[in-house]
Amino acid sequence: MRNLKTENLTRRSFGGVALGLTAAGILAGRAAGADQGKNAVLPNDKSLVADKHIDAGDLNVGYAELGPGDGSPVVLFHGWPYDINAFADVAPLLADQGHRVIVPHLRGYGSTKFLSDDTMRNGQQSALAVDAIKLMDALKIDRATVAGFDWGARTADIVAALWPERCKGLVSVSGYLIGNPAAGRAPLPPSAELQWWYQFYFTTDRGRDGYEKYTNDFAKLIWQLASPHWKFDDATFERSAAAFTNPDHVAIVVHNYRWRLGLTEGENRFDEFEGRLAAGPEIHVPTITMEGDANGAPHPDPKAYAGKFKGKYEHRLVHGGIGHNLPQEAPEAFARAVKDVGSWAT
Repeated sequence: MRNLKTENLTRRSFGGVALGLTAAGILAGRAAGADQGKNAVLPNDKSLVADKHIDAGDLNVGYAELGPGDGSPVVLFHGWPYDINAFADVAPLLADQGHRVIVPHLRGYGSTKFLSDDTMRNGQQSALAVDAIKLMDALKIDRATVAGFDWGARTADIVAALWPERCKGLVSVSGYLIGNPAAGRAPLPPSAELQWWYQFYFTTDRGRDGYEKYTNDFAKLIWQLASPHWKFDDATFERSAAAFTNPDHVAIVVHNYRWRLGLTEGENRFDEFEGRLAAGPEIHVPTITMEGDANGAPHPDPKAYAGKFKGKYEHRLVHGGIGHNLPQEAPEAFARAVKDVGSWAT
């Protein structure tokens, strides 16, 4: 029997999210600092560059690759509104430990492009997960540790749930994020709905046009609200904001949030996957879930999703004013989790 309460965790269990945040009261200006990497990392600005491309499924995927080609594979998935530079410090740490690290731009971001103009600009959850599997196929990666945050955590969760044979281990910031649009139609208390103000904004034509016109301002506001103690500087933001100039970015983002509320259709070819995801599948691969102690974005209570993970499992709370973009705000903790969960696998 389907448990609608469990299926709707991502909207109903928010933990201690602060409701009173406003952009006016938040300071920006954190200079990112970490060990310099190699290959795709530029030493002057510590950026990750998606300097490789490969056709995979619907896409020509732009991605960064670090570390030895014969290393244990790790695939890192970013979220919205971020990009591969969320892992600019994590990826070199993992590469230096001998991992083959793949960091792709998701559909609608950076240098990742659709192969056909006729393909629907679809942001539904299973489409992004299929993109991940197609990328692994194209790169001849049979099995990898998958890790991410925000949209990337959801993508990694789905890969682990639907294709466990392809998943050596899972690191998921904010835990179990697999959604169900049918359950998502149920109204929440006003204080909880307030957390999702941008989701409702995107349901309107005004919101779509506003996001297109003010993409960078919008993204910076989300960064500030979601990570109120992260003092990022303008250069750090601009490195990621370059990925939002992708011609499909606005369409993918708006479709994603409208689809979550059941306000627009996905594609029939993903119906089988969505049917399985709507049932709230358990995850049986070794897993570490993580949360920052100052995450200002909507997120579920770890106690609400712990039972979804049936393999070796651990939850880690990262202290120090760490917000939503945990890999970029606490790269050593994130890299350590990836290393640890990989060591659990047989």
